[in-house]
Amino acid sequence: MNSPVLHTPVLHTIVLNFRTPELSIMAVEGALREMEGIAGGVTLVDNDSGDGSLERMRAEAQARGWLDGDRLAIVGSGHNGGFGAGNNFGIRRGTPDGRRADLVYLLNSDAIPQPGAIRALVDHLAAHPQTGIACSRIRGMDGAPHQTAFRFPSILGEFEGAVKTGPVSRLLRRWIVALPQPDRSVRVDWSAGASMMIRMDVLDQVGLFDEGFFLYFEETDLCRRAAKAGWETHYVWESEIAHIGSASTGMQRWDRVPDYWYDSRRRYFEKHHGRAGALLASVAHLAGGGLWRLRCLIQRRDPEMPQGHMGRLARHALRPQARPKHVEKVKP
Repeated sequence: MNSPVLHTPVLHTIVLNFRTPELSIMAVEGALREMEGIAGGVTLVDNDSGDGSLERMRAEAQARGWLDGDRLAIVGSGHNGGFGAGNNFGIRRGTPDGRRADLVYLLNSDAIPQPGAIRALVDHLAAHPQTGIACSRIRGMDGAPHQTAFRFPSILGEFEGAVKTGPVSRLLRRWIVALPQPDRSVRVDWSAGASMMIRMDVLDQVGLFDEGFFLYFEETDLCRRAAKAGWETHYVWESEIAHIGSASTGMQRWDRVPDYWYDSRRRYFEKHHGRAGALLASVAHLAGGGLWRLRCLIQRRDPEMPQGHMGRLARHALRPQARPKHVEKVKP
């Protein structure tokens, strides 16, 4: 009796660059190395950096001999529409050799796959057919684990996250967004898009990233749409990524939260909880934050909030905002 012929999945890795050409080349180098023996290719998308990144990356790739075959393509998006739009551009463009991908792998420009990281995600999806999205275990360059396993945001989760008080957290433990740091592969609601592998079947069914999110909450939204369609998201402990962290956004140095974070947060809550639910989430966040500030005032400690955060969140919650637009499906 002949053994069944197993389909070898085609993997399309996408690295999105915005003014971090040296880091992007490092990420591509790691991706090409870890894709050895895996069918597919890498697309490096420059998200309209406007600083010569595209030309510098092409020159470096040419010097390294990466452009001699059809394993790597370096392209410009022509428009900086944010994380989701840039990755959508790469997904729509397809693999460098023109084959249809079975899996799409998103890798941040400041993320370096460790040995076996990409293979572990491919193998995990092969072993778990109900899993539509698989994400890596991420650590800093100092070895410290990054928090990347989460529940979906909720109204009670907004209050718990802002009030920062032990008794409240224990009472609302089922709604805490950040899950305890996993020590094995587990199912989660969503995980970070810095290293995220997605079945094309999922994108065919639920659509690409919602480009109404410029940055932040777009991967949360995608995982939630996938969950509503019956797909699971898994945190894969065996897949390790070293992450420099927010190199292109400067998030680690935020003294003032950018407007797009508030806009993305509101868009997410309005899509999945309605206008009333989004307002309640903001009220819960403001109430929790107010109690936290009062506690800090009594204890004479710094609340360590970004400048003007509470007022800006309230203004963004109340101002008019366009309805979420249609999410494009992948064209066959």
